[in-house]
Amino acid sequence: MLLRKYMSLVGIGSAQIDLILEKDTYEPGETVKGTFHIKGGTIEQKLKRIECDLVRVDPVLELEEVIHTATILTSSTIEANAGNQLPVTFTLPKGIPTTTEIRTYRFTTRLFFTQGVASVDQDTITIVEVSK
Repeated sequence: MLLRKYMSLVGIGSAQIDLILEKDTYEPGETVKGTFHIKGGTIEQKLKRIECDLVRVDPVLELEEVIHTATILTSSTIEANAGNQLPVTFTLPKGIPTTTEIRTYRFTTRLFFTQGVASVDQDTITIVEVSK
């Protein structure tokens, strides 16, 4: 048991987070809907917070810009091998530029614990022109 605890502190066997979106293509101003899926690791862990960033990426210039961050503070515990789901919604800015070859978007989600290494998930989305 002690070995599992130390392994989870360095990220091996710790709880994981996965953002599941209803779709991956959106228009400016549209509401993004999804669910945070949290899966317990090999031991019980105390959760501290969930952070989810909408990031604009320029792969040519190798730049990343955080457009918006949502934070959920918690003091809950995730049991070993247990699962939990939290709904999430986010409204994209109306003037957000569309996805191009030199501009992409992703959600970067991090699950923080009171002890141990954060769990990270990344989900790419595409922003298209408003259909008429």
